[in-house]
Amino acid sequence: MEYVSYDEFKKMDIRVGTIRAVEPVEGADKLLKCQIDFGEPELRQIVSGIREFFPEYEKLVGKQVLYIINLEPRTIRGVESRGMLLAVDGLDGAPVFLAPEAAVAPGAPVC
Repeated sequence: MEYVSYDEFKKMDIRVGTIRAVEPVEGADKLLKCQIDFGEPELRQIVSGIREFFPEYEKLVGKQVLYIINLEPRTIRGVESRGMLLAVDGLDGAPVFLAPEAAVAPGAPVC
């Protein structure tokens, strides 16, 4: 295990985002392009490799999930992604989202 300092950890901006729209990335079996509400004037686009686990991906709309939002933007299959979804592997191997227990304001920071 590689350790990071507390100061390095504090640099990560982890916030709750509300999924407002989801669609598959064209030509990619595993990718979904999500429009996420972080309480900013514009939605943020984040690409996640979760499509195979959510064949009814439209049901993700409205869910609140944790994201790291201050990563450098990446282009994945020609689509810009401006953050990273936080999830763990469930007992069946499917992703389990890290999410608040109750509804919170979009963009609420992890403290």
